Amino acid sequence: MSRLRAAVVGVGYLGRFHALKYAAQRDVDLVAVVDVDSDRARAIATEVGAAALPHHLDLVGRVDCVSVAVNTQYHYAVARDLLDAGIDVLVEKPITTEVEEGQDLLERAVRGGRVLQVGHLERFNPAIRAIEGLVTQPRFVECQRLAPFNERGTDVDVVLDVMIHDIDLLLAMVPSPLRAVEAVGVPVLTPSVDIANARLRFANGCMANITASRVSLKRERKLRIFQSDAYFSIDFDRRQVRVCRRERDGGGKPSLMFEQLEAPTGDALALEIDAFVRAVRARETPQVTGWDGLRALEVAHVVRESVQTEVRAAQVAAPD
Repeated sequence: MSRLRAAVVGVGYLGRFHALKYAAQRDVDLVAVVDVDSDRARAIATEVGAAALPHHLDLVGRVDCVSVAVNTQYHYAVARDLLDAGIDVLVEKPITTEVEEGQDLLERAVRGGRVLQVGHLERFNPAIRAIEGLVTQPRFVECQRLAPFNERGTDVDVVLDVMIHDIDLLLAMVPSPLRAVEAVGVPVLTPSVDIANARLRFANGCMANITASRVSLKRERKLRIFQSDAYFSIDFDRRQVRVCRRERDGGGKPSLMFEQLEAPTGDALALEIDAFVRAVRARETPQVTGWDGLRALEVAHVVRESVQTEVRAAQVAAPD
């Protein structure tokens, strides 16, 4: 089996971890890293035993697949160039800033027969893997994703930076079209929205309430799922999954049964890159497709539009 040649474009906080995961892969050669900060590129290249290159187009002809971990506003241009050069791409979430750009990347990947995977990391979280096959028809879902302020990620608002994780999980979990969205949000420490809440209603009656914040005092990432036969409580940080079910004893009397599920071991990013490498080798559809990334982006934009509508309404209603 020939070895895959890989690279990472953008080796800041997250891109560095991509590089480390590729370097640890069997049958993969991490050929190069690319970053606009030449000192950072050289430092990471030394750490992982790769070359440091100044521009993503320098990868053409040298690699088979690339992780794109640059700032969100550059996702489209970098991924577009690489796909057009015949290179398979894992692009960090969100797939792009604008929906039209995401559509264009998807079309280019299809036309060129390229693998396009989107880095919705929570799909690979061991806690999510623990409930695979158990969540069937959610009726109500509550998501809380809160974090203290950090300058990293503030090139976009909290919807594209944080909430999009849970939007993607919801769309993968609820087998029904989205029918309505109501959202509110507030800029706190940046010019864009830093905390937001969205209520999503699906055609099958499922309701979801999502809160995302990057200005909270403590970090919290929790997901609660209610369906007709069970309640699931997931703590992403602790990788804990609790299930509550209603059962009947021998006399037919109902009772509640609580169970702690064992989350499988594993590094979510390593699992994500494993999946990408497998898709590249087998020329198969990746676990998180470009279409998945585009759907999440489309819903994120609907949420953002709803937030802006509420902000404008509040400004109109405010007294002089």
